Amino acid sequence: MDDELCLQFFLQPQATFHRRYEALRAYFLDGQSIAAVADRFGYRPSSLKSLLCRFRASCGNGGPPPFLSRTDVVAPQVSDAVKIATAPKHPPWPTSAS
Repeated sequence: MDDELCLQFFLQPQATFHRRYEALRAYFLDGQSIAAVADRFGYRPSSLKSLLCRFRASCGNGGPPPFLSRTDVVAPQVSDAVKIATAPKHPPWPTSAS
């Protein structure tokens, strides 16, 4: 059985989120250099550094990784304290019916 197409799925991902995942994986797990990963996955080294920085910050804050789409992540529940703190300071303007 020829697995060439299966190999290409991982080696040359086409979808943006998949490409991000594989680039992060190559850097963190495979220990590849920024230059090698950037070249392999079509990033500029500065863009990959930015992705790595955002990934580290997201992991440190317990947030979702940047390679997940918004539909892959369940929105966190907002606490009542946050709802109160972000509530408008002034009541809404009265309407003409008031």
